[in-house]
Amino acid sequence: MYQYRQVLVRMRQGDADRDIERSGLMGRKKLSRLRKTAQDHDWLAAERPLPEDAELAAVFQERPLPASCVSSLVDHRERITAWVEAGVAGTAIHAALVRNHGYAGSYSSVRRLLQSIDASTPPASTCRLDFEAGEAGQVDFGAGPVMTDVMTGASFKTWFFVMTLAWSRHQYVEFVRDQTVETWLACHRNAFQWFNGVVRAGPGNSDSRIGGSLAPAMAA
Repeated sequence: MYQYRQVLVRMRQGDADRDIERSGLMGRKKLSRLRKTAQDHDWLAAERPLPEDAELAAVFQERPLPASCVSSLVDHRERITAWVEAGVAGTAIHAALVRNHGYAGSYSSVRRLLQSIDASTPPASTCRLDFEAGEAGQVDFGAGPVMTDVMTGASFKTWFFVMTLAWSRHQYVEFVRDQTVETWLACHRNAFQWFNGVVRAGPGNSDSRIGGSLAPAMAA
């Protein structure tokens, strides 16, 4: 019932069936039937809680397929699911079944099972972070290029320190030769001088929200 609940959330947000179909949650015809059913049961009203799984199951539970329609791949579903999670392509899965497991069915059967597995897999979720202007800065070190000292001719490895203001995405970047605490602190000081201000967020966790009081000149 997870799939139905996700589609109902999208419908409550005002998403069109075309957009929901593009996300891969459900096909257009099934979406049309679900929308009509949701309207009949008043499931699209934002002020009402989403229906429980038991209520959805009572409405949408599909009848068991007759034996003649059961996929010839039912015994391989767990194996195929593992291959899908490993990123194996459908054509390669079909070839492996034929070669290693004596499968005599067509690729179309494999494709239908892959669609079923995809429909039952929860979509990857993301979380959008919102910040006010001047609230936070995000910092990190990254590997820089190998440089040559023009005076000695010696080559040395570099690192780059980057601070990104969370609201405006303005950045300060500085190349350094080490990642010591002294260099780390100096880079912060240089970045704040460059921005002519300090972000509001206090010392934080590994996402490196740093700073103190907000300087009047900080607008980003």
